[in-house]
Amino acid sequence: MKKNLFILLISILTFSLKLIAQDPIFDSLKLELKNAKYDTTKINILSQLSEICEIEDISLYAEPCIKLCEKAISLNTNPKKYYLIHLAIAINNIGFQKQNQGDIPKALEYYLKSLRIQEKIKDKEGVAISLNNIGLIYNNQGDIPKALEYFHKSLNIQEEINDKEGVSRSLNNIGVIFNTQGNIHKALEYYQKSLLIRKEINDKEGIGISLNNIGSSYDDLGDTHKALEYYHKSLEIREEINDKEGIGHSLNNIGAIYNKQGNIPNALDYFDKSLQIREEIKDKAGIANSLINIASAMLKKGWTDGAKNFATRSLQTAKELGYPENIRNAAGTLKNIYKKQNKFEAAFNMYELEIQMRDSINNEATKKASIQKQFQYEYEKKAAADSVVFAKENEIKEVEIARQKAEIKVKQNQQLALYGGLLLVLIFAGFMYNRFKVTQKQKTVIEQQKATVEKAHVLLEEKNSEIIASIRYAKRIQDALLTSQKYMERNIDRLKSTNKT
Repeated sequence: MKKNLFILLISILTFSLKLIAQDPIFDSLKLELKNAKYDTTKINILSQLSEICEIEDISLYAEPCIKLCEKAISLNTNPKKYYLIHLAIAINNIGFQKQNQGDIPKALEYYLKSLRIQEKIKDKEGVAISLNNIGLIYNNQGDIPKALEYFHKSLNIQEEINDKEGVSRSLNNIGVIFNTQGNIHKALEYYQKSLLIRKEINDKEGIGISLNNIGSSYDDLGDTHKALEYYHKSLEIREEINDKEGIGHSLNNIGAIYNKQGNIPNALDYFDKSLQIREEIKDKAGIANSLINIASAMLKKGWTDGAKNFATRSLQTAKELGYPENIRNAAGTLKNIYKKQNKFEAAFNMYELEIQMRDSINNEATKKASIQKQFQYEYEKKAAADSVVFAKENEIKEVEIARQKAEIKVKQNQQLALYGGLLLVLIFAGFMYNRFKVTQKQKTVIEQQKATVEKAHVLLEEKNSEIIASIRYAKRIQDALLTSQKYMERNIDRLKSTNKT
């Protein structure tokens, strides 16, 4: 039953925004939706409800969300990107629901549609999630090269945007591919890398998945003690966060180890606990697996009637899902039960069904085996190419960083020179302003002094004028009182002439 457990494990690795429903939040959102008046509010609430509701209820909230978004987009209502983001989320969640229901073609259709929208709005995180989901679909279909292609695309984007949770998820899924190809040690390497990142970011749900996968790998290697250790660690984490789907898987895997060891009471105890949880959350694939495991354990104890009941229920559920391996396991167990009950015709019918499903699986296995070597070659070639490209990109980045540093240095020097020049200009301007103020003061003083001198000069001129006027006045008086010299000389000359006569 171990390989069947692992196939189921692959299906739960699909990442979506799906969370375990929390009743208070869920009820609160439903009340808000009832009272919401605007389409934008309704879209936001419906989007959240589609993420936290039970898997079978996703379409109840995602489909109305899609209709409202498409209506708004058709009317060119802004902000258009808001509606496209929620449209992509709702479509992705319906894809998750379809995959869980076993409708793989429809799931792929929804995932691809979501991817196209996310690429259109350049939502890198959303693109990485869709690529990862599509990769898992191709892996489940046995198209390993295609699955690896999508996982690597997803991983590259997640590394680019530093999405550590996404990187850990992609590393885990690449590990799944190596495990399906039988390269268990390589798978363990990737699981361990994924686990380290998940511990770093405290992603407890992811830690639970990684621990479970590591346990599965040790089980494949035949180390049941180590496998049981990791299964219990995984169960502890999943119980802590109430991850019911994960709890169901861990319980089932622990039961499978005890069944392999022949400890039937413990095996049945764990299988029964797993079945109860899987029925509670309506995990049909898990239910089919738990039922056949219980039937197998009961058959070992010789409880054929009880084993027949559980095996029949498992076969019915497996047929509803259309899973060949589950059908084969159920048919094989029923064949053995009917043989013990001497119901040979019924046993033969189950044998035919078992062979039919086995051939179907073997054809798929042959197909996988035929591409395994090519896959290994392509992967190694791609890994080498990626390594070269990575080294080249690093070299280019280093050159670019050096160039940018040089440019920054030049700009810093230019800025320093500019600031220095500006400082000198300011200092010179300050100096000139100071000199201007001093000159202004000196000019004022000089003008004041000049005014004083001019005033004194005016006073002096006035004084001089007064003095000159006084002198002239005195001279006129003198001239008036004294006989002129010429007059005296003429009189003297006249007297002399008289005397001679």
